[in-house]
Amino acid sequence: MPALLTPMLTLDELTIQRSELPLCEGVTLNLLTGSICHLIGANGTGKTTLLMQLAGLLPILTGKIAYQGVEGLPVQPLYVSHQLGINSSLTVAQNLTFLLNLYGISPSEADIDAALAWVGLQGFETLSSNHLSAGQTRRITLARLYLLTPEVTPLWLLDEPFTALDVDMVARMEARLRAFTNSGGAILMTSHQPVAVANQVLDLSNYMV
Repeated sequence: MPALLTPMLTLDELTIQRSELPLCEGVTLNLLTGSICHLIGANGTGKTTLLMQLAGLLPILTGKIAYQGVEGLPVQPLYVSHQLGINSSLTVAQNLTFLLNLYGISPSEADIDAALAWVGLQGFETLSSNHLSAGQTRRITLARLYLLTPEVTPLWLLDEPFTALDVDMVARMEARLRAFTNSGGAILMTSHQPVAVANQVLDLSNYMV
């Protein structure tokens, strides 16, 4: 198979389970470089669970995953979840810096300013995060997408990234997702909203036990 056609991520007969309870079986996916796959399914099919399995937070009991044709997932994917991971005792800039440090990035002050401006939090750099609304807190976690590239995190796993965002911010997010995949990345994401930039769909309802 030509290198350009080798999927970045392959799921082969994967079981999605919660504790000992299987939710879906035989899940398959070939996620190509440059693709944005919209992960859908009825409530309870295990969309978040699958993302957590791929992020290494939950075990994979049956089935296989492969990265660029090699079994396993040797790269650290970016995982943006409902569990925001924001420390309320830190400032906005400190939280964003910490999130980027996890991926080996030491952002400059200009980087932080640009990323926060992108999510509409310019001027909030030194504000304690416990003064933010839920929507503003959510934007801190998304601000890192402005600075992360496929060279650092080629695979993004995004769980409802459009939640609590206005129409303008959703449009900016979609443009960023498109730019990331056009540069050589790939994305698997959930969303209750339509994803205009998605070019693949994985429906877990087709694999329910």
